Amino acid sequence: MNDFERIQAFLDEQWMERGLADHTITAYRNDLESFAGFLGGRGTELIAASREDLSAWLADMAERGLAASSVARKLSALRRLFRHLLENGVRGDDPTRLIVAPKKRRPLPKVLDEIEVEALLAAPDRATPLGLRDAAMLETLYATGMRVSELVSIGFGDLNAEAGFFRVVGKGDKERVVLVHERALALLDRYAGQVRPLLMAGSPPTDALFVTARGEAMTRQNFWYLIRRHAAMAGILKSISPHGLRHSFATHLVKHGADLRGVQMLLGHAQVTTTEIYTHVANDRLRQVHARFHPRSGQARAGES
Repeated sequence: MNDFERIQAFLDEQWMERGLADHTITAYRNDLESFAGFLGGRGTELIAASREDLSAWLADMAERGLAASSVARKLSALRRLFRHLLENGVRGDDPTRLIVAPKKRRPLPKVLDEIEVEALLAAPDRATPLGLRDAAMLETLYATGMRVSELVSIGFGDLNAEAGFFRVVGKGDKERVVLVHERALALLDRYAGQVRPLLMAGSPPTDALFVTARGEAMTRQNFWYLIRRHAAMAGILKSISPHGLRHSFATHLVKHGADLRGVQMLLGHAQVTTTEIYTHVANDRLRQVHARFHPRSGQARAGES
């Protein structure tokens, strides 16, 4: 039995026992036959393929610029194939056992630059009750970096204006303190003292800090609509969401020198690895510092007198 017949036997088993869809079977076939062709170029076949062969295959794909997600998918198909060969006595070992899949790069979050954030925060008409409410919400979201679910869940008693922080309950019902700066506090004070009572007039009582025009608790969907409307008014062409302001908050902090551990605590991430998505910003900043101040860099020499 040659390699292509072994692959077909494996695919037949997958189809019968696991009921895989046709497009999945086709993807497996393409990936496995491609690997078999690679082995043929090295003068070997599936029953004799070694860990070194697999490493060479991974290196070849890396040189060709294949995305980590594509490589991981191909490797997953190979793992299943070699497990099949091992279970059926065709091989006595699994060469994929100690092979580590390349890390998938997490997509960088979409963020607004600082000029765009300023335009967004200035978009609501603060002379109107709803405009002041929207300005307070936007300013609070950017000031704190909290999740939109946390923002709309804030109770009227969760703000300690004197100390400058919110008490919020985040993912996993974990409570944390979220700092808020004076500019946002000033808006919150005006909103809570002047606007919220107007919006709540004649409505059933609610503990929610942020309420709709009908005096009901603000929802994620309502705020999503508001932020998109104000972004359009500000002339921002990027696709924007409430979560985009959270990413902008973190990105701008790192850009201005905040360390990842501090940003992790402000965002409420359980692990610093979640916050490491912002290292691209830190790395860009470090490159700029290096280029500007290293004595052997062109910029540093140009600045010599």
